Amino acid sequence: MDITNARTFLEVVKTGSFVSAAENLHISQTAVSARIRVLEEQLQRPVFVRNKAGARLTPAGEQFFRFAATLVQVWEAARSTVALPPGRAAMVTIGAELSLWSPLLKHWLLWMRRECPSIAVRTTIETADRLMALVQDGTLDAAVLYGALRRPGLVAELLFEERLVLARTTSPTTTEDPIGIDWGADFAAGFRAAFPDRPNPAVSVSHGPLALDYILAAGGSGYFREGFIRPRIEDGRLEIVPNSPAFAYPAYLVSSEKTDPSMLPRIREGLRYAAADTP
Repeated sequence: MDITNARTFLEVVKTGSFVSAAENLHISQTAVSARIRVLEEQLQRPVFVRNKAGARLTPAGEQFFRFAATLVQVWEAARSTVALPPGRAAMVTIGAELSLWSPLLKHWLLWMRRECPSIAVRTTIETADRLMALVQDGTLDAAVLYGALRRPGLVAELLFEERLVLARTTSPTTTEDPIGIDWGADFAAGFRAAFPDRPNPAVSVSHGPLALDYILAAGGSGYFREGFIRPRIEDGRLEIVPNSPAFAYPAYLVSSEKTDPSMLPRIREGLRYAAADTP
């Protein structure tokens, strides 16, 4: 299958019409129609119904849509791997959740640059579910995420274990109004069990570092990764709330049967080094 046809299919789905897809792809509407016709011949099914309002997916088109994005992503991964930058002998692709990038993945990138100079690196920030899907289909060699769920063909190994602790600012204006932070379903369940009568927070943030910046500026409290806030505890701007429950927050390295076996030990070694070097 021509990947160009799959890209064109996705553009028609995104824009809802052949005309808009042609404009975005900088080709003629006739070329879009020709690519979709070839795709339909290969699938032996029509994928769009065209009308005055644009184009909508047929049942067969809806089924193909589930695979089209993966086809394009896998092709891009293969192309990137084959077309290595000058002076590089191999490519490693790794993803992580946003909250893990600083400082863990920063330390890992520096380790890779120092210890594996012949290996090119491609990185991705995504949600946990999306990362696991990308590892599963081979787009990523591995991913680092919290609370890895079991999926067929994936291997999750414990990388390190953190704690989420309740911390508050130490300024005289500090209030007990806690900020809500999205640390995943396991934390949410544990938090509700520990604080069954606590109302929903007035302010909720999905990214821990942003929540920390907020309470340092405005005062307040919230659950944070213990290692991440240690510098703020040491400089006296934060303190751990006495007698408050702490929650385990393990991080996992997720790989698949498709991961290059020669790459995985290097990824693992660098991440364990970075984890040990991360407060």
